[in-house]
Amino acid sequence: MTDISIIVPVYNTEEYLQKCLDSLTNQTMKNIEIICINDGSTDNSLKILENNATKDSRIKIINQENKKQGAARNAGMNIATGEYIGFVDSDDWVDLDFYEKLYKAAKKYNSDIALGTNVRVKKYQQKKRINITEEKKYITIQEKFDANIQWKNPCPTNKIYKKDLFINYGIRWPEDVYCEDRIFTLKAIYYANGIVTVPGVNYYYFDNPKSTVNNKKIQHFKKLRTDKNSANREVLCFLKDNSIKVRDKNFWATTKEFKFFDIPLIKIKESLKTRIVFLFGVIPVFKSEERM
Repeated sequence: MTDISIIVPVYNTEEYLQKCLDSLTNQTMKNIEIICINDGSTDNSLKILENNATKDSRIKIINQENKKQGAARNAGMNIATGEYIGFVDSDDWVDLDFYEKLYKAAKKYNSDIALGTNVRVKKYQQKKRINITEEKKYITIQEKFDANIQWKNPCPTNKIYKKDLFINYGIRWPEDVYCEDRIFTLKAIYYANGIVTVPGVNYYYFDNPKSTVNNKKIQHFKKLRTDKNSANREVLCFLKDNSIKVRDKNFWATTKEFKFFDIPLIKIKESLKTRIVFLFGVIPVFKSEERM
């Protein structure tokens, strides 16, 4: 059995792809497979993948029409043979001992999930979005959510997940939407028997100016905003449907919105126990809270 399957969705990232692949093929952990899903790229990404695959038999390539990251990651999960699964975006990279350290910690603590520090990289700066400073296993739901900053940075890529976790609970990526990581990571963290934090190892998230989240086109921006709130609603519904008791006011979603010619008049936002009504979308005019 392969120790870790690393799934890499690839779409038009020829400028950054080789750096990503180099960080994976040179891992100190050797018993890995690297599943690259070419998601309908129109640049030289496929050629770069094929050139690397001829040099390293651990690289497997899936070709499909453009279906976005969720479908690409699901395609990779379908053929993954690893005991654990990791996800890397094709314009990102990891420390060379990233997977060895996460795997050893996961096995040491018999943990379904292990995670390292998540570093956001811009052109002139780096910032740790999740900063791991100690090796520790978290078991309670609130502890797991806090360790992962679940309500703020539900990063799916700074982790490894035991494959059985996905199989046993039917966890899959939402497809054809943006913000697909919110419900995926929430379910994985919730169902995991525990998560172990691993210091001294980093995942580097590159803030690509050409990425989907940085696309400034109006049509794209509207879909991104709509999908983000749909994901927030799905998270909130999952928490409520499963009677998950975690800190109120961490998870919010717009549950109703009334507009006039695309101008917001009334918006209702809810958390687990709190509801706020906003006038013109920004002015709070009513607030209700359930008593414990």
